[in-house]
Amino acid sequence: MKHWYFILALIPWTIQSQTTFDGSEIGVELFAGGSTFGGSVGGDIKYAAILNENWAVGPSFRYQRTWSNNLGQKMGFTVYGGGAYAHYRMNNTVFLGAEYEILRSPFNFIFFNYSAKQWASTLFLGGGFSREFNGKIRVNGGIFYDVINAENSPFRSSYSVRLKDANGQVVKILPILYRITFFFPLGKTSQKS
Repeated sequence: MKHWYFILALIPWTIQSQTTFDGSEIGVELFAGGSTFGGSVGGDIKYAAILNENWAVGPSFRYQRTWSNNLGQKMGFTVYGGGAYAHYRMNNTVFLGAEYEILRSPFNFIFFNYSAKQWASTLFLGGGFSREFNGKIRVNGGIFYDVINAENSPFRSSYSVRLKDANGQVVKILPILYRITFFFPLGKTSQKS
């Protein structure tokens, strides 16, 4: 039985000894939209630790401000929160990723209730293209599916895949969205961790 403890104690050391830190990046995803009735502006900031040249992992923070002026009725609210993500980049061409966020949201999409702010969890899985340009910027553009699809997710109005019946009526909205994130390098130092 004591041998198992020894083997279990070696696993973290073995994993750590094979991990190289290859610099870091700051990722920025911006969003803005508006009309004569109101608008929304915000975005997401990600810190990326680059591990083994292919993994970008780290925390993220999202902030979004929305306002409206509908027939003299003024309203505004804020969605904010944080999370963590991991992207696996392959051959400077494509990436696969998982992004988890927990966001303070006034929505439930059955009715709007600004006073009952609740936390909404999202877990997006997906992938897309990932390309670095001259070592100065990396662009990730991907399609993500929200596995959790919480009732009060602030992203529900952004889901763009709508399934329609024979009469053209929307019968189901899939929790899929598109994201473009720009990553800027902070430094590159290849060292064993």
